[in-house]
Amino acid sequence: MSESILGISNIEVVYGHTVQVLRGLSLEVPRGGIVALLGSNGAGKSTTLKAVSNLLSLENGELSAGRIEFDGKPTAGTAPHQLVRAGLCHVMEGRRVFEDLSVEENLVAATYARTGREQATRKDFNLVYEYFPRLHERRRALAGYLSGGEQQMLAIGRALLARPKLMLLDEPSLGLSPVLVEDIFSIIARINREQGVAMLLVEQNANVALALADYGYIMESGRVVIDGSPEKLLGDDDVREFYLGMAGAGGEMKSYREVKHYKRRKRWLS
Repeated sequence: MSESILGISNIEVVYGHTVQVLRGLSLEVPRGGIVALLGSNGAGKSTTLKAVSNLLSLENGELSAGRIEFDGKPTAGTAPHQLVRAGLCHVMEGRRVFEDLSVEENLVAATYARTGREQATRKDFNLVYEYFPRLHERRRALAGYLSGGEQQMLAIGRALLARPKLMLLDEPSLGLSPVLVEDIFSIIARINREQGVAMLLVEQNANVALALADYGYIMESGRVVIDGSPEKLLGDDDVREFYLGMAGAGGEMKSYREVKHYKRRKRWLS
C-alpha cells in the first residue's frame, strides 16, 4: 500500500478553456498526515482542492494535464459522490450547510453519502457530538441560525460522519474569532490523531496552519514555489516576511509597498 493517501502529479487546470490556474502542480499527502497548502489569494489553492474532489466541472473548469491518485487509484472519471463514498471528503470554504434544516437533520443528510457502505449508527452521531459538544446542545436549532463557528463545526461534523480517509479543508478559520480558531484547530488535530484521518488544509492563517501541519507547500501563480517541514518554512526569510508577517534576517519589517520588489527578487523562482 502506498504511503501517500493523495498524490498530485504535474496537474494543470483551465477554466473556460482559456484561463490557466494551475501550472504543473505536484504534492503529496501521507496517510494519517496533515499537509498545509498556503499562498496568497488567487494562487490556486481552492482550485487544487476542487481538482482533487472532481468539482471543477461545476465551475466550467477542467483538469487539462497531469494525474491525481487517491488511495492508490486515479480519480479521473470518478464522480464526486463516489469519491466521498471511497473516503474523500471536501469541507468547502463558506461552510455550505443546509440553513433550513436543523443541526441533526444536516447530519442525517450527510449519511446519504455512505450509500453502498455500512449505514451510519447512533454511535457515529455520538462521535460527532463528542468532538463538537456545542452541536449536541443545538442539535434541534436551524443551521441558518448558528454562529459562524458553529456552522464550521457542523461542516466538519458532516464530513466526519462519512468516515473519511482524507479531508480537504478549505479556509476553516475564515471569519472566526481567534478563540474559535483555536478551538476548531484543536479539534481538527484531535480528529487527525484519534481517527487517523489525513488532511489537506488550505488556510490563510499560515501561523496556525504550520503549527498543526507535518509538512507544508506554498503556492504562487498556480504552482508550488517552496515546500518542506514547518521548521524549514518558518526559518525561510521570504516566508517569514510575506506569509507570516515577521521581520526578515535584517530584523526590519518590510512594508507592502515593497511587494513589487519582492516579486522581482523571489529566490525560489530563480
